[in-house]
Amino acid sequence: MSLAEAHVGNGFVISRLWTEKRYRSIFFQIIALALLIALIFFIVNNTIANLQALGVSYGFRFLAQPSNYDINQHLIAYDSTSTHGRAAIVGLLNTGLVAVCGIILATILGFTFGVLRLSNNWVMSRIVYVYIEATRNVPVLLQILLWHGTILNLPTAKNAIVFFSGTFFLSNRGLTVPGPLPEPGFQAVPIVFLIAVVGAIVFTRWAKRVQDETGRIYPVFLINTVAIIGLPVLTFLVTGTPLSWEIAEMGRFNLAGGVTLRPEFMALWLALSFYTAAFIAEVVRAGIQSVSEGQTEAAYSLGLRPGRTTRMIIVPQALRVIVPPLTSQYLNLTKNSSLAIAIGYMDITATLGGITLNQTGQAMEAVMLLMAVYLSFSLLTSLFMNWYNHHTKLVER
Repeated sequence: MSLAEAHVGNGFVISRLWTEKRYRSIFFQIIALALLIALIFFIVNNTIANLQALGVSYGFRFLAQPSNYDINQHLIAYDSTSTHGRAAIVGLLNTGLVAVCGIILATILGFTFGVLRLSNNWVMSRIVYVYIEATRNVPVLLQILLWHGTILNLPTAKNAIVFFSGTFFLSNRGLTVPGPLPEPGFQAVPIVFLIAVVGAIVFTRWAKRVQDETGRIYPVFLINTVAIIGLPVLTFLVTGTPLSWEIAEMGRFNLAGGVTLRPEFMALWLALSFYTAAFIAEVVRAGIQSVSEGQTEAAYSLGLRPGRTTRMIIVPQALRVIVPPLTSQYLNLTKNSSLAIAIGYMDITATLGGITLNQTGQAMEAVMLLMAVYLSFSLLTSLFMNWYNHHTKLVER
């Protein structure tokens, strides 16, 4: 091949990068990837140079240093001599606790308010409408501060409000409830509970397959409820009720014993739950209204009662509309929990991104870990909701 022919051949290959759609798209993707890598390299290199100029060391060794600060609520053993790493774990658990509790309560309230929003009772529907509009249009931080101020205005521990024959105490120190004290043999109860849950899942799938093949309907909800609740209770009774309760008692200045839900946790939990429930209520309302009224009329014509119609006809079809935006609300609640620092609730933002960052000066490392934590929470929540959405979507035959 002559030099001229080789030159023409190379020019033909290069021209295909612009004239053919397939090659052109690959070419631009390679250029975009190269620019992204160059940008990341520039940011990392510039950051390292700035840290060296400031004389700041980079690394995560600070996590092994003593924290020298206290945390007012911790689910694992912790004191001021513990490391910054352990303080971060305590904050992580506190964030997870308020996120999980908030999601559960917000879901219950949101579905309830969403159904009541469509109620034929005009007064109830208007009350829920006012609540939804007022809650959605007030910043969540103000609501957190409002809840916190309301709880702190409760009476002191010595004058606590007593419920249920002196077993529950509500004061400005929080809600004090009896603390469980497991005894030998109690471990059988959670084991039986897990077995019952697994059995309920297997039975539900089997019953659905039988219904699809033969049309026979089993009382799945009733059987699963009896299995999940009844079997652990029966095991608890057979093993001799191996669980006692530590009742709080009034000391000289404060309550002693029991388990106390601190005001900061209660304020953040309730504020995030009621705030997110207002958005979930609108999501539920939209999902229910997306189902054709003909579905309800057809169910009534077959003799189904309203409750059974809602549970078996309306809700399963509405879930395909409800679940995707519901995932976004769960993610928003988890990320909004970072506002806990405003009322002194020691979550991961207050510990790792607050006190630890200020004490050690390792801003980049602390922020990177903090971003990784919230990213992990978001990815896990999205993964679970995507799995649930996949199993609740309508399947065409």
